[in-house]
Amino acid sequence: MANNAMNELPLAAASVEMASGEILVSRFAAVAACVFMALGYVLILYFPSFVLRLPSPTSLESFLIRRFTCALVFSFISVLVSAALLGLERFGDLSSLLNVYGIRKDHTWQAVVFPLFLTCLLYAGSFMSKSLLMLRELRDGESSCCGLGLKVCLHAVQRFLNHAFSCAHNVVAWRNYVVAPFTEELVFRGCMIPLLLCSGFQTYSIIFLSPISFSLAHVHHFMELYYQQGYSFLKAFSIVGLQLGYTMVFGWYASFLFLRTGQLVSAIVVHVLCNLMGLPVLFSSSFKGLPTFGFILGLVCFFFLLFPASNPLLYNKGIDSCCCGQGYCNWH
Repeated sequence: MANNAMNELPLAAASVEMASGEILVSRFAAVAACVFMALGYVLILYFPSFVLRLPSPTSLESFLIRRFTCALVFSFISVLVSAALLGLERFGDLSSLLNVYGIRKDHTWQAVVFPLFLTCLLYAGSFMSKSLLMLRELRDGESSCCGLGLKVCLHAVQRFLNHAFSCAHNVVAWRNYVVAPFTEELVFRGCMIPLLLCSGFQTYSIIFLSPISFSLAHVHHFMELYYQQGYSFLKAFSIVGLQLGYTMVFGWYASFLFLRTGQLVSAIVVHVLCNLMGLPVLFSSSFKGLPTFGFILGLVCFFFLLFPASNPLLYNKGIDSCCCGQGYCNWH
């Protein structure tokens, strides 16, 4: 890639082609495969009950473990489908195949630290709100600012360790922070985006359109809320509608990171953080707008650093010979 274009977004160029000019995957096949993966990722969760006719799980733990198994199985199927469409003969070894999905050993700390830092900026208001709340809870006669600051830090560390220990024994936490981030990012980013790149879709189209399938994959939560948990139609619709909007925005961001870094772990770690933090705090009446100021400041810093912190040169040894920054265009 030309040096003056390295800091621009369209690293995936207008189309990903073989040396002969032939598109690796037809657009119809790529889109059909993405639809199959999106629907299959959801439908397989109900496969044991409606197809295999297995008895209903007797506990939440057994219910979620069954779903873990289904998600992992379908993730493996998605990897095989995308590899078959791209051409198994193109991969010389396992490492080359894993690189296609962004599973790499190089530049790992950059792929974890920089995206996490970027995402934390979006939660500046949330962190400020939590910090002010802890200050309020611990302001119990401590006169020394240094002593109070040390007490807040120790309390924060203790709460973090307690939460981490409880999560290690909580099957819901395993779903939110391990299984869901890994399987969803592997399927919706690692498997789908290479297919779309190699079928000639432009980078911006992939970023803004591919998360639609990721968002729609959460529609089944409406059925669970409305039919299984007894929520009213309006309440279930409102909850799922908000979730769809949030997952759409997150899908844009995760796709952007995957395309810029070529690292699946970047999308996974920000997915974990977003599941942990939830929606950013925009306003808190308890602290006179300070969290709002923190959110706005963090948002400004986020957009200012978005492209520099995701520069492909930070995550790859070199991209001069590759128009997409990830090697997809060199499969010939």
